[in-house]
Amino acid sequence: MARMVKCVKLSKELPAIKWKPWEDELGQRIYDNVSQDAWKMWLEHSKMLINEYRLDLMSPKAQQILREQCEQYFFGEGSALPPDYVAPKAK
Repeated sequence: MARMVKCVKLSKELPAIKWKPWEDELGQRIYDNVSQDAWKMWLEHSKMLINEYRLDLMSPKAQQILREQCEQYFFGEGSALPPDYVAPKAK
């Protein structure tokens, strides 16, 4: 049976993510409070951030930006969309 958490993003009891994304306090908070469904939502959001901001994931600055956005996404006011972001039109 999957480990369950009360998901901070979706506000209900759901299967938890299976691993800590980082070996630090933020990684532990995510592991303890984020569901697999919410993590998948974050991954899609993070792809948009990487593309819109043209982040080089090898750069420590880019990694820090993503970590800050991740923390805001789950535990803050939510991750802000880039200023010039235009959502793709539904087909």
